[in-house]
Amino acid sequence: MSAVIEAIDMEGIPAFCQGIQYFAPSLPDLERLGDRACLSETVHAVADPADARAVYQTLLAADALRYLTLQVTGAKSSGHPGGFASSADAYAAMVMLGHTNIVTEVGHHAPGFYSAMFLDTSLEDMGIRSVKDMRERFRETHGLLGHLSGAIPGLLAPAGPLGQGQHFAMAGALLHPGKLFPVTIGDGGLGEPYIMSSFQHFCTAYPHATNFLPILVWNGYSQEHHSMVSTWDNDRMLGYWRGHGFKNVHIVNAKDFDDRNQPGEYVDSTLFSWEKRMEFTAFLLRTAAAAAQQALNGEPTAIIMKQLKGAGVHATGSKSHNLYGHHTLESEDIKSGLQRRALPLRAWELARENFRRAGGGPAVKTVVTEFELAIPELGTLPLTEYPVGKENRVPTTAFGEVAAAVGKRDSRFLVTNADGNEASAMANINQALTIRHPTLDELYFQGPGGQVYEPLNEDACAGLAAAVSLFGGRSLWCSYESFAVNGLPIWQTVTQGMAELRRKTPSTVTLFTAGALEQGRNGWTHQRPEIEAYFAAMVRNGNVHTLFPVDANMIQTAYQWALGSYNKGIVITASKSPLPVRTTLEQGRRAVEEGAIVLHESEGKGRVVFAVVGDMMLLPVFEAAQALAQHGTGVRIVSVVNPRRLYRPSDVSWDTVSQPDGRFMDDDAFDRLFGADALLAVSGGPSASLEPVLLRSNAPKRDVFCWKRGETAATPGQLFDLNGMNANLLTQRALALLGR
Repeated sequence: MSAVIEAIDMEGIPAFCQGIQYFAPSLPDLERLGDRACLSETVHAVADPADARAVYQTLLAADALRYLTLQVTGAKSSGHPGGFASSADAYAAMVMLGHTNIVTEVGHHAPGFYSAMFLDTSLEDMGIRSVKDMRERFRETHGLLGHLSGAIPGLLAPAGPLGQGQHFAMAGALLHPGKLFPVTIGDGGLGEPYIMSSFQHFCTAYPHATNFLPILVWNGYSQEHHSMVSTWDNDRMLGYWRGHGFKNVHIVNAKDFDDRNQPGEYVDSTLFSWEKRMEFTAFLLRTAAAAAQQALNGEPTAIIMKQLKGAGVHATGSKSHNLYGHHTLESEDIKSGLQRRALPLRAWELARENFRRAGGGPAVKTVVTEFELAIPELGTLPLTEYPVGKENRVPTTAFGEVAAAVGKRDSRFLVTNADGNEASAMANINQALTIRHPTLDELYFQGPGGQVYEPLNEDACAGLAAAVSLFGGRSLWCSYESFAVNGLPIWQTVTQGMAELRRKTPSTVTLFTAGALEQGRNGWTHQRPEIEAYFAAMVRNGNVHTLFPVDANMIQTAYQWALGSYNKGIVITASKSPLPVRTTLEQGRRAVEEGAIVLHESEGKGRVVFAVVGDMMLLPVFEAAQALAQHGTGVRIVSVVNPRRLYRPSDVSWDTVSQPDGRFMDDDAFDRLFGADALLAVSGGPSASLEPVLLRSNAPKRDVFCWKRGETAATPGQLFDLNGMNANLLTQRALALLGR
């Protein structure tokens, strides 16, 4: 390559290039193969991957992405350039082939994805029009987050914790047949146990939804050391993917084209001679085109991109992963890395033009998540009103009837459950919607066309359900409360992403059953109510609601309310045991909307208020109320149904989120419910869900009864005893607070 020009007259330089530090005066074959852009207003994808001009301009695009990645991270001495650098060629190939609905499992690839959105002009929607703008706003508030966010124009999904991106690609494939969803997977992240198992279950359950294309970035290194699959040979890696449901697995191995005798199995293609770089890119483009067509034609397909981590930037291996304070635009490693990747102005113009035209226009105007997905109207749902005070009813069974009706009216509605709906007293969902399984068996309500997705993997359940909601569809994740934690990282990521979206999308709804009090015989391994504290902390985010319906009527209205919401995370927690019906449907609607409801009130000397979270927890509380009445004490039992409503507006970031909900209970209403001589906040789970009550209560005497730990027990009553929250102890403490 010719000598790099470090300082040039910026007069006449395109505005988008302002902020690029180094330009090269020329490149081999630029005049011949760069005379015009391959893509245009009428040509949105390379038709012939063997065309020399297409190969050449794909190579230029990859180097442009590498340069920008290093330029913006170096500007902040922060961020992750190395991982994306080894995948830049594959990303460029997908774009040149017109496949721009690209997601990733690797949040560390963020600067590369932002660079792609800059080249195609999507970032102009957030005021980033030049490289200078991008440098200034990288890793800054209201700018380009350190890890991918769905708030960034043109990007389909967030990416933070490893092992999540595949769910977005599969959800896209389900909701948008005919479109390809490439997803880059890091070989460091391949150590996450869920990626391949979720692929395998999906390929088995949806054998015709093959329009997603995993691209393994096999670069030999993880964040701070060699990746755990770095010692595998090519045959083992190919077999690994074939063994997880992929019919076609293509490997693009940079080492096959190396003419610089680089040591080791992983090499840097940017060090090849120009001729070999062209050969390498030509093979990649042909392979990518063939793989994309196979995936779109109904054959599960994957690409393995084998190239050294950090290819083409300031360092290689794990040393390329992250920048630190000593990495500046003046440090020799960053400076020389930028100079090696410098491009002529003409190359920048070609990359810009091709990315702007790929797939029909900038990603912000073309990718599927930039538009609201049309979904069927549900109409009036068939709710069943159970008589108050008559027979006990199972809340989850009542819920199941409503969920079944939703599935009948929305054929794309998806229910996920790892531990089984039948085990949660919701066999009615399976009976109505069918478990999706290749084996038809009416005894188990299973068949290949079902809407119930049951991998024995909470990550896969939470992942696909949450991703479907993020991509615009309706879904429901059902889980035993005790196992939900395994799926929470992606649910949290998606919920946070929904808070930032610039469009409406159905809320991601969950139902958690079989709480600790119902799991006595299973012992402490199945008693994990602490999960509720996780959700309680998320409530302050602004778009999360935790709902605790008290009976079979209220749970129906809670779900109805959730179905009418957008861009939120809705957590419904309920029992699978027969419980008293305490409210009408109308009372349930008001309780969910207002936040709490009075279930019992009696007059007497002094007044104690029980603020209760949960349905089964009400059993000893009502028993305690009867005992207190015999002592002549006034009692009010208030069920805390939607704790988010009970916070003060300043406690919650409600006004910072998409589709904000600013309704909170005012002080007068709160005092009418919770004003008393003594307050007992009671929960069958952790105390965190009662925080808003404890924050606002003016009761002179207060105490908390909540879960402590699990144990094997024959009945819920024994667990109440073990945790010190039975009726007798509640009664004694209430009297003590009143000074009796």
